[in-house]
Amino acid sequence: MAKEIRRLADAFLMNPKEISAGPPSKTADTVTQHLIKAPDEPKGKRAALRELLNQDEVTSALIFCNRKRDVGILHRSLERHGYSAGALHGDMAQPARMATLAAFKKAEIKILVCSDVAARGLDIPAVSHVFNFDVPANAEDYVHRIGRTGRAGRSGISYTLSTRADRKYVAAIEELIGRKIQLESVPQTEQADAKQSEAPESEAPQSEAPKSDAPKSGASNEKKHARKKRGGDKAAADKDSGEASKQDEPRAAKRDDARGSNKGRQREDAQPRPDRSDPFLANVSSKPFGDDTPAFLLRPVPTPAN
Repeated sequence: MAKEIRRLADAFLMNPKEISAGPPSKTADTVTQHLIKAPDEPKGKRAALRELLNQDEVTSALIFCNRKRDVGILHRSLERHGYSAGALHGDMAQPARMATLAAFKKAEIKILVCSDVAARGLDIPAVSHVFNFDVPANAEDYVHRIGRTGRAGRSGISYTLSTRADRKYVAAIEELIGRKIQLESVPQTEQADAKQSEAPESEAPQSEAPKSDAPKSGASNEKKHARKKRGGDKAAADKDSGEASKQDEPRAAKRDDARGSNKGRQREDAQPRPDRSDPFLANVSSKPFGDDTPAFLLRPVPTPAN
């Protein structure tokens, strides 16, 4: 009670009776609390939750999620794996929520995935387990969540799945309740991880077969021999082609000289010659001035028509 209210009560009340309730930060002694190290991936976290559900005798359980979307995802995942589960969150219609809650009280469904709407105001005395699939951001919500079990003198168990990102929320919860929650791991998950880590080492010697070395080495030698043979053939071919090209060089030069001389003859033949039928030019040589004869003197002279 606050000091101001107590001062007013002492001033106006005569022989008052005081009834004190426990602080909201106090957790019930009948609830055994566990903090579980969970994987960061959503699928791994759901697998860890299933391991916890399988290793304990869960008669009825509440699984709390921080978001309504995660409630639907986790509910469908549990149903796919064969669990009797229902969903409860604030976006559901009131008749649907009442029907789901009634089915849970009658033990028609064993697991109820819910948001913080089920953390307060619900009186379900026979809840054996409470699972915090998400660590609550508000430390007082943790106290209300795990308070759904261990009621009326019964014993209860609570599990909180914590990842590396939830460290600050776990620290706030431990500060509020005034005690340290020991961090634990899922035993079956650890065994599965150990088997997976040992599998490659045990399978490594089997994968190395010494018998396979001989064929591989033989095949490699054959490949090397084939490559050398191809290289030798190629070198011989290059040598032969080089010698043939050397032998063909004089022949090519002779052909070029012959072609050049023929071209010269063709050019000389192409020059016009004087008409020898003309009696005036009958005794005139084709080149009166020798090689220095001008080109215009070599042109044919037209014969006048009779």
